[in-house]
Amino acid sequence: MSVPTLLQRFPFSDLFPKQVTLERNELLTRAGQTEDRIFFIEKGSLRIFITDGEEERIVRFGYRDNIIVALDAFLSNKPTDFYIQAIKKSVVHIASKQHFTDLIQADPAYLREWNLILEDLVLQQIEREKDLLVLSPRARYERVLLRSPQLFQEIPHKYIANYLRMTPETLSRLKKS
Repeated sequence: MSVPTLLQRFPFSDLFPKQVTLERNELLTRAGQTEDRIFFIEKGSLRIFITDGEEERIVRFGYRDNIIVALDAFLSNKPTDFYIQAIKKSVVHIASKQHFTDLIQADPAYLREWNLILEDLVLQQIEREKDLLVLSPRARYERVLLRSPQLFQEIPHKYIANYLRMTPETLSRLKKS
């Protein structure tokens, strides 16, 4: 089941009762915080990243009609290692973990849909890990292009290059060839 299917089952304001508008580069979460909120992106785009010394490592993107969450903290109730930042001006709807899970657990069908969303997220992460561990830059680019063509319309190329673990110049050369 997709996120929109889940959203069709609830009045939107019941599922995500708060809304915030983020300006470009504004942080939604910070590493070191215990984060118990889940976010639905109505408009805009965000990135999840971790810092490695002075360098940022992008691990995921979110854009219109996506749920985004600091999953490590959301599931463990421990501080997150991740930052979530607006790439461009974004409208984000917010629910606390308690509120969201209370609604999801109210009906076995909702819980099944949520579990399918989580399973899909895990499978996406496994694919990404395989890409980074075994494939050449060209193969990583081609696989991401095939899996997520919308990414190339929503996200600036400098962020995609970081996500693919290559320089912007390498990404540019791959796009041209």
